[in-house]
Amino acid sequence: MPDEVGHVSRTQLALGLLDRLAARLPTVPVIAADAGYGRSVSFRLALEERGRSYVMAVDPKEIARPAVAEPYQPAYAGLGPPTLPRYRERTAQELGGGRNRWDGVLPLRTLLVEQPERAAEPTGYWMTNLPATTPVADMVRWAKMRWRIEHDYRELKHGLGLDHFEGRTWRGWHHHVTLATAAHAFLTTGRSRT
Repeated sequence: MPDEVGHVSRTQLALGLLDRLAARLPTVPVIAADAGYGRSVSFRLALEERGRSYVMAVDPKEIARPAVAEPYQPAYAGLGPPTLPRYRERTAQELGGGRNRWDGVLPLRTLLVEQPERAAEPTGYWMTNLPATTPVADMVRWAKMRWRIEHDYRELKHGLGLDHFEGRTWRGWHHHVTLATAAHAFLTTGRSRT
């Protein structure tokens, strides 16, 4: 790995890729992601700052409140900056990037919950910033799109050898990933024509 390339978190990598994609496309599609990205409040806020729509799986422990919930405003003690209004839990502020990044109030979002008829409790949760007028069928389609992504990733790894790279150079790794991705694009395009 070149010296100028250091560690970058997966959410920062994703934002960089999405920014490059947005520069090349006339419109950016709805972003679908698993809970690995959905649990990151700072990632969701960064997407919203960029004007991107998303449907992301979230963990069952994600905190959701009714739209009428109001944050708690601690009394000002007179020393230092005034305390921001917040909900009683501190985890959301910490996940949101800390006090300077988050104003203490979560934006109003739609929570999509899946609970099959025979299940005792819900089996899936997704959060979206799509407009409330979006048909539920469209939100479900985007939520389930993640499985198509998982299928494509599995095909890239097992069918096209994405995970078989054994080289030792950064350039070689890039060549390998590029060829595997091009092969996948070729196969996907061929399937869509039939």
